[in-house]
Amino acid sequence: MSLQVASLNSGSNGNCYYIGNKNEAVFIDAGISCRETERRMKRLELSLNKVKAIFITHEHADHINGLSKIIKKYKIPVYLTKATRQSHLLAWSESIAINFQAYQPIAIGNLVVTAIPKFHDAYDPYSFLVSDGATTVGVFTDSGRVCDNLNKNFRLCNAAFIESNYDEEMLENGGYTLHLKNRIRGGLGHLSNTEALQLFLTHRPPFMSHLFLSHLSKNNNTPEIALSLFQQVAGNTNIVVAPRSGESEVYTINGESQAREKSHQLLPQKESQLTLF
Repeated sequence: MSLQVASLNSGSNGNCYYIGNKNEAVFIDAGISCRETERRMKRLELSLNKVKAIFITHEHADHINGLSKIIKKYKIPVYLTKATRQSHLLAWSESIAINFQAYQPIAIGNLVVTAIPKFHDAYDPYSFLVSDGATTVGVFTDSGRVCDNLNKNFRLCNAAFIESNYDEEMLENGGYTLHLKNRIRGGLGHLSNTEALQLFLTHRPPFMSHLFLSHLSKNNNTPEIALSLFQQVAGNTNIVVAPRSGESEVYTINGESQAREKSHQLLPQKESQLTLF
């Protein structure tokens, strides 16, 4: 058994990740326009009709910009929490959105999607695991810090999208205001290259075949910097930078031979989730 994965876009200008098997697929976020989503799916020879659900990590515009038109046109169910719907940007979804809860698996055909709480400056933010029982893919972007939840669930993944947002020196010496710099690096913003690398070094499972460096900053990072850090210690893991201005290739993730090595029991969050609004 295997899963196909692709990033349709990854960055502050829009985020959307495709994960599916031969029969059904899900989107994690829908942050680019419906028209651009269609174009990129067509170039990848993937069908939007195969997408059976969209799961929203949080309410920031770069994760939901294309959502309303996509679900209206393709009649795709959208999953987000009641707290996330508090955002004025998602008020329209009140009557149609399906609620999910942390750690409670949701079956989408033969896929199982599980929400994992994370730290970010949003109402009720989540990461996600998508599994077919043998292969597990994690989407861990917009994480303000490396917490127990991230550590434990990263270890379950055959492949993962992990935020590697900024180079610490570039952020410190760049033109952002001090307030914005502190927002990014203050524990509720984004992960640095160094933080993501330490997670990889400490908690990478032996069966992880692909790591997708995601949500890279346009102004405070470069693909070359991030890639060089990880490639030095990648071992048997393929390191890929998820583009911020286009789609990635489609990657096939096969975890069947490692299924016995993994425990799919999700562990509860030990750190309290902060409410910012």
